[in-house]
Amino acid sequence: MGYTDGFKARRVRRMAGPEGISATALAKEVGVSQATLSRWLREARTVEPVGGGQNKPKGGAKNPRRWAPEEKLRVLLEASKLSGEELGGFLRAEGLHTAQLEEWRRLAMEGLAGATPRKSPGKPLEARRVRQLEKELLRKDKALAEVTALLALKKKLEEIWGDGADGTST
Repeated sequence: MGYTDGFKARRVRRMAGPEGISATALAKEVGVSQATLSRWLREARTVEPVGGGQNKPKGGAKNPRRWAPEEKLRVLLEASKLSGEELGGFLRAEGLHTAQLEEWRRLAMEGLAGATPRKSPGKPLEARRVRQLEKELLRKDKALAEVTALLALKKKLEEIWGDGADGTST
């Protein structure tokens, strides 16, 4: 079920306020799972409001890779107006490195040029490929063990019955 941002914010205020109640108690009261309420509270603690109702990660760049595209674009636009020490101060305040800003700028230019950015292999596809290769390796290991057992058995039978080259009948 999708909840509105306002609904979430009101529930978070109930849990985070000076007289906040536990997520378990609130879950019983409003019918939302305790795990969901706890997640909302954790998420609310990692963002702080910015002017205009926007949110940015608390403390600058907790993880700039998780920033929304709109936030990255805002930073790019503001940084394009600055240079030298002003830019350095701005990046420090946002918790960014020059390399991150350059990477975002490059991706934005590729997007505007109609080029598709280089994509790293997706983890789900990688994991599926690894599982497939492990399964194939296991199958081949079993086949190798079977062939080895058959060869050992053949050798034992030849020792017991003879191979027919010494004049014994088979």
